[in-house]
Amino acid sequence: MPVTAKICGLSTPETLDAAIAGGASHVGFVFFPPSPRNLDFARAHSLAARVPGHVGRVGVFVDPDDALLEATLPALTAVQLHKVTPERAAAIRARIPVWVAVAVKTRADLDAASAYRGAADRILYDAKTPDSAALPGGMGLRFDWTLLQDFRHPLPWALSGGLDPTNVAEAARITGAPLVDVSSGVETAPGVKDVDKIAAFLKAVARC
Repeated sequence: MPVTAKICGLSTPETLDAAIAGGASHVGFVFFPPSPRNLDFARAHSLAARVPGHVGRVGVFVDPDDALLEATLPALTAVQLHKVTPERAAAIRARIPVWVAVAVKTRADLDAASAYRGAADRILYDAKTPDSAALPGGMGLRFDWTLLQDFRHPLPWALSGGLDPTNVAEAARITGAPLVDVSSGVETAPGVKDVDKIAAFLKAVARC
């Protein structure tokens, strides 16, 4: 099976178009004010309108309340949830497909994924950030990819955390990831995506 890719944290028409033209299967829009990639609702809806139907539109949230979801769900085909309980994920899944991020540093961290069986459609394994970090992801951190070898995944899954055009092929080979997710690895500065880096990442994925 070919590896597919999500380009996350997009905020401009140019970078969104680069992701689509390069063959991304999903694009990600962040709704979390502390993030340099945070979008207001008007911009998010404008960008979403540019996305063709065959490309998934994933909203990234940190334990969102109902008001935030209400304002954004019309622009999305799925939501990616960070720091959310299985019960909350299941409640949101009644309205829209749900991806749940599981923060990983050790093999034991992977066990958290099983709690979301029936509450999520996909698990996103991401690098665990320090407790003092303002953001749950998008910081260019990676975890030991060999932790995923021989792991029995309870749900469809994706790999995130520290990926870039130079290492994504190795990451996919080591983990067997069916879907890879990148944000900071295709940026020139926090929140500033680069069309050339997006193209290079997607070319590397296409060769996997």
